[in-house]
Amino acid sequence: MEEGARVRLHVPLWPAVAAGGFRRYATYTTATVAGVFTNTVFGFVIAYTYIALWEERPGLGGYDQAQALTFVWVSQSLLAAGALIGGGFQEELQERIRTGDIAVDLYRPADLQCWWLAADLGRAAFQLLGRGVVPTVVGALVFPLALPGDPVRWLLFLVSVVLALVVSFALRYLVGLAAFWLLDGSGVNLMATVASIFFSGMVLPLTVFPGAFGEFVRVLPWAAMLQVPMDVLLGRHAGAAEVAGALGFQLGWAAALLGLGRLVQSAATRRVVVQGG
Repeated sequence: MEEGARVRLHVPLWPAVAAGGFRRYATYTTATVAGVFTNTVFGFVIAYTYIALWEERPGLGGYDQAQALTFVWVSQSLLAAGALIGGGFQEELQERIRTGDIAVDLYRPADLQCWWLAADLGRAAFQLLGRGVVPTVVGALVFPLALPGDPVRWLLFLVSVVLALVVSFALRYLVGLAAFWLLDGSGVNLMATVASIFFSGMVLPLTVFPGAFGEFVRVLPWAAMLQVPMDVLLGRHAGAAEVAGALGFQLGWAAALLGLGRLVQSAATRRVVVQGG
């Protein structure tokens, strides 16, 4: 069956796969509580670091201190959902390729990329609720955050977050598929994590970086994973046209990376060299 036909014939399957991904991670109660605690603690550490930095450099990166603190706490809430510091599905995919179990996945009458995308969106939805809400609430109770009161902006932020999750998936899917050619995926996983940490804006907002380098990092796909959603939330885009441009930037990277993933998937499944099995 052609890949396109697989996608069309199994559209009702994808919500079920996403729900399965959500339920799977919901069973890890201890890990979720530990993750909430870790995100909250690191939120305090980074928040006080930002306070010291913004007291020395007011308006750094175009943010006031309240906006910078909002960046910290909402970013902490998005870390697990976007798998910005690792996690997600790619290591499991690499292991299935290494052991040969991927042959079973390819035999199923369901598209491989769509299956993993649906499952990862289910995982991300749980992480967003299970590990994302509490750190933001704690941050809002302790620090003066610049959270918007406009429900439209929250809706636009939610759209931006969904697009960010798709971009994150598409990048990690390419990393996972690298196992078709690599004997060990740990090296490429580490490189992908370092790139995500630095170029997404997790360490510092990308607007802090000056000149040509700052312009360069802000057009990379990692910027669509955190920097763009945060700027949408903080109202950094003046008017509907700029907001549409920001969302279009994310949509463009999502489409390009998903398309590239499909090409790589086709090349990989044509050769189907099952390593280790």
